[in-house]
Amino acid sequence: MNRFYASAAALAVDGGWTVALDGRAIRTPAKAAFVVPTRTLADAQAAEWAAQGETLDPRQMPLTGFAYAAIDRVAPDRAAFAADLARFAESELLCYRADDPAPLVARQAEVWDALLAWAAGRYDVAFSVTAGILHTLQPPATMARITAAFAALDAFRLAALHPVVTICGSALIGLAVSERHLDAAGAFAAGQLDELWQAEKWGVDPLAAASLAARRAAVDTAVEFLDLIEPGETSC
Repeated sequence: MNRFYASAAALAVDGGWTVALDGRAIRTPAKAAFVVPTRTLADAQAAEWAAQGETLDPRQMPLTGFAYAAIDRVAPDRAAFAADLARFAESELLCYRADDPAPLVARQAEVWDALLAWAAGRYDVAFSVTAGILHTLQPPATMARITAAFAALDAFRLAALHPVVTICGSALIGLAVSERHLDAAGAFAAGQLDELWQAEKWGVDPLAAASLAARRAAVDTAVEFLDLIEPGETSC
């Protein structure tokens, strides 16, 4: 689509903030009202629209895209979306450890044990940890607590956590980001630990490097979106 507006700015509306193009509020692809919870987020989204050239490129407006997803995809069935993210705890990345080599086993223990300890204390739960790929069930009480934690999140936070959880393969890393226990760099390092370790040892080819960079950018943008909703300090 060609650019059809001269200016973009945040605008206060009932229920929050929107982005106005030449004074007119935008709508989502599903024609819903575009309303976000904070001015800081609306300002950042307006900046995305203002930075567009003669042709609009949605790939260059990820913060706007997250809000579209929250409003059009997540909000209509927030409970189901939250449950889908919580199910990643059934095959939680942090609970499946390598048998060898010893340096990788040690790296996983160093990074993942600390995250499991945080989650155990934060949600008063226990985790079943195994070596290898055989599926190991998590305790029902643990799954219930993790499911409840995701169910308590609003549509905007759930939309932002989706790429964190799916890229990392970890419900707990997603919750750690939501709780400001992990920043973007920490989440990506934990979620891609095996691949990053292999790259350190053997190097990485250009295609793999591009894929890794794309995933890192997605996680970075997701965390930026969360910070624009509720700025706060990360504990690690």
